[in-house]
Amino acid sequence: MKKIGIVYYSMSGNVEYVVKKIERQLDVDLIPIIPVKEYPTKGFKKFFWGGKSSVMKETPNIEPYQFDASKYDEIIIGTPVWASSFAPPIRTFIKENKEILKKKKLSVIICYSGAGAEKTIQKLKDYIEIKDFAKKCILIDPKSKNTEDNKKKIEKFIKDL
Repeated sequence: MKKIGIVYYSMSGNVEYVVKKIERQLDVDLIPIIPVKEYPTKGFKKFFWGGKSSVMKETPNIEPYQFDASKYDEIIIGTPVWASSFAPPIRTFIKENKEILKKKKLSVIICYSGAGAEKTIQKLKDYIEIKDFAKKCILIDPKSKNTEDNKKKIEKFIKDL
């Protein structure tokens, strides 16, 4: 049986909602990436600081995490979209593990509200220096918008794993 690790960052709970659904159905390891200094979670500050951090390609300090890529047949990266890019805590994780990630089978979970999912995937591929992801799950606010479309996408992603 193949072993899957899911590395994710979730500020507002959308990415976490999806990875917990996957965890309930499959034997996966969840590796949450948590910044040492949390971002503001409400109002203008949330978008200003998160957007600035993303646009400036910051690599914030993150809490220690347990990750041994050699244990996994596939690694899934889960991130929200921030200013048409991936969240800075994920940038830090990738920077710390880039060489091994390039050699692994990678898939991606992208959660967003407005736009930028495809740009985010491209930026992730460019940053990791890979040709493509094995599987992609792109969802619009899955936690708050429990739509039939989101449910089907999550079910298909799980089935394809």
